[in-house]
Amino acid sequence: MKSIDVGSLIEKARVAAGLSQRALADATGISQPTLSRIISGDRVAKMPEIVAISWATGHTVAQLAGTGTVADRVQCAARATNGSDMGGMRDILLHYLELDDYLDDQAIPATVWRR
Repeated sequence: MKSIDVGSLIEKARVAAGLSQRALADATGISQPTLSRIISGDRVAKMPEIVAISWATGHTVAQLAGTGTVADRVQCAARATNGSDMGGMRDILLHYLELDDYLDDQAIPATVWRR
């Protein structure tokens, strides 16, 4: 994905969050001139910057990086026998899949927990 595309996605997220460039810069710790260059495509955003922008705007890293969300890519099929809410179960599953996807993007290996 070209940096101009990421910059456009970041700009849309900023506007949707109702933040000025200055407010987003203050919220992320990224200087306003650097943020402006990222948005215009003159500078490639680094992953820590994208993460900070995602936190400040309420968007996911995948949304800002243009890769789409896990929810856009996953298909679920399940059957509950204990009366569980299927929507709630799907939301919880998607939360874990988004986390797993983020860890993969960051090259953080899965850890096996043992007792």
